[in-house]
Amino acid sequence: MPFDVSLPIVIGAVVALLLLIIIMSGYVKAPADKAFIISGLHKNPKILIGRAGIKIPFLERKDVLLLKQVSIDIKTNGYVPTLDFIGVDIDAVAKVRIMDSQEGLSKASKNFLNMSEQQIVAALTDSLQGNMREIIGTIKLKDLNTDRKQFGDQVQQKAQLDMNALGIEIISCNIQRVDDENKLIIALGQDNMSQIQKDASIAKANADRDVAIAQAQAAREANDARVEADTVIAEKNNELAIKQAELKKISDAKKAEADAAYSIQEQEQRREIETATVNADIAKAGREAELKKQEVAIQEESLNAQIRKKADADRYAAEQEAQAQRFKMEQAAEAEKFKRIAEAEARLQEQLKEAEGIRAKGEAEAKAIEAKGIAEAEAMDKKAEAMKKYGQAAITQMIVEKLPQIAEAVAKPYEQIDKITIIGGAGDGGTNSVGSYVPGALAQTMAAMKEATGIDLKDLIEANGKEAKITRNVNITGLEAAKEEVKNEVASAVVTAETTGTTETGITDEQ
Repeated sequence: MPFDVSLPIVIGAVVALLLLIIIMSGYVKAPADKAFIISGLHKNPKILIGRAGIKIPFLERKDVLLLKQVSIDIKTNGYVPTLDFIGVDIDAVAKVRIMDSQEGLSKASKNFLNMSEQQIVAALTDSLQGNMREIIGTIKLKDLNTDRKQFGDQVQQKAQLDMNALGIEIISCNIQRVDDENKLIIALGQDNMSQIQKDASIAKANADRDVAIAQAQAAREANDARVEADTVIAEKNNELAIKQAELKKISDAKKAEADAAYSIQEQEQRREIETATVNADIAKAGREAELKKQEVAIQEESLNAQIRKKADADRYAAEQEAQAQRFKMEQAAEAEKFKRIAEAEARLQEQLKEAEGIRAKGEAEAKAIEAKGIAEAEAMDKKAEAMKKYGQAAITQMIVEKLPQIAEAVAKPYEQIDKITIIGGAGDGGTNSVGSYVPGALAQTMAAMKEATGIDLKDLIEANGKEAKITRNVNITGLEAAKEEVKNEVASAVVTAETTGTTETGITDEQ
């Protein structure tokens, strides 16, 4: 019986121990940054986050889903054009984590189950970079640089739409670095720096102006206060003097009632003196004010005098310069005029000398012509006397002297003959007949002279020759020489014609 009772106890204990071992081996406890997904026996997996649970061995499985925040470095990996077509290279950092809602965990468990942090980062980087590239194309460089938070928010909003399908929540997106391809951001910074410097200079100038205005206003107010105080003091002093004079007058009047007329008269004179003193003080104050005005007027006059003096000096210098220039021009004009006068006088002297030479030459020529005329006239007179003395002999001599010229004129046309053709033989005297042309022409000339003038030159020569030789024994000079000269001229013409015809010009005798 004891044996029968202990056996079930042992079996129960073994079973209990096995159950305890199973329970202990299936006990799981999920930390706060991880989610344990228990699946196998149920349609919907059991999710443990920051709490413990039981996983039935061999029937259920445990998967881990990382819930902690993950940093993802997002880079454009090159220059991406903005809305104004300026390439930019941007580095950003996004903080993401898996959503803790049931729907988010369900979606994330389908994509990131049992993944490490590096695997999750690698899976999300491409998507985030693509979203950042899309946002860059919708914003200008200046807006991107001046409002990086807005750009990060736009990237976050755009990327969140894609991350919702993955069960990922984007906590933040911060821009770390923005570079442009042509260093325009630096240029914008310089432009802003210039604008800031400009604004600072303007602000400083405005502050200096305000300080100057305030100082001037304070000085004016101080001066007004001083003038007003001086005026009040003067008025009070005047009132005091008047009051003192009135009191003095009352006192003097009271005293005068007891004093004699002399004393009353003395007090009246004293009052008048005191009144005159007060009036003198008032007049002195007026004179001092007038003196101030005169000093200001004198300063103005001095300033005006200095300005006028400088203007007069400048005008005088300009006038002296103009007079010097005019004097130089006048001197140059006078020199040019004297030079032209000298040149004109020199040309006039040359012309006078030339005219004097021409006149002397004309007078010499006139005298020569006169002398020649006188000589010719005397010669003609002598010749006429000789003719008158000798009569026919003189006429004959003159004719004889002209015979060579007549013969030359008769023979002159034959010099122009280039070629003579003689028809006939040598026995017919063709060549000899050429020599008789000139004597024949001369004889015809003498015959024509006889018919025209009635003078028979042949008879005259023969008659005078015989008479001179026989009766008068007059020797007609040149007669024989004239005859010889005529013969020589005729012979020369004949010989020239013959020589030209036979040798030089090709003249031949045709049979």
